[in-house]
Amino acid sequence: MELIDVLDENGNPTGRVEDRKTIHREGLLHAHVGVWIMNKNGDLLFQKRAATKQSNPNRWSRTGGHADSGETPLQAVQRETEEEIGVNIPLDNFELIDISKFEKISDETKKIVRDITYSYFSIVDYKLEDYTMQEEEVSDLKYVSIEDMIKAKDNNDKSYTFAKWDRSKFDNIVGILEAKREKLLKL
Repeated sequence: MELIDVLDENGNPTGRVEDRKTIHREGLLHAHVGVWIMNKNGDLLFQKRAATKQSNPNRWSRTGGHADSGETPLQAVQRETEEEIGVNIPLDNFELIDISKFEKISDETKKIVRDITYSYFSIVDYKLEDYTMQEEEVSDLKYVSIEDMIKAKDNNDKSYTFAKWDRSKFDNIVGILEAKREKLLKL
C-alpha cells in the first residue's frame, strides 16, 4: 500500500499519513514530482503510460509520481526515475526548476487531485536502449524535440498529458527547457 504524507498549504507535512485512495477521495494536499530528462542532443524523454494506469492511460508524459511518506521531493523523483525507467540518476543531477500547486477533479476518474508539484530537470547521456521500463507503469519511451512538443500542444494532441495543461504553465516550462537546451548545446 502506497502511503503519502498530507501537506499543509505551505507544503509542510501535517503529520497525517494516508493511502493513495484516501488522498484522492478526500482531496488532500500532497507532493507530486516529475522530471524533464534531456539527452545530450537537447531532446526530452517521454514515457508512454501503461494502458492499465487509472490516470492518463496510453498517454505520453514525463517521468514522475507521488512522494512516499517520509520522502523529500528530491528523493521521490530519484526513486520514481529508477522504478519507472530503470536508471539511477544521482541526486545532484536533478535541478528543481518549478514548484506549482495543482487542483482539479479528474474528468476520467472523478478523483480529486490536489498536489504541490515539484518539477525537476536532468541532463543524461542515455540512449533509449539504456532504459528498462517498468511494465506496470510504462509501455514505451521516446525522445522528442522541444519544437515537436510545442506542435503537439498547439494541435491539442491528447496523446500527451501536457495537452491539458494551462497554456501559461506550459509556456513557462517550455521557456525553462529552451534555456537549458541552449546552454547545453553551447558547451
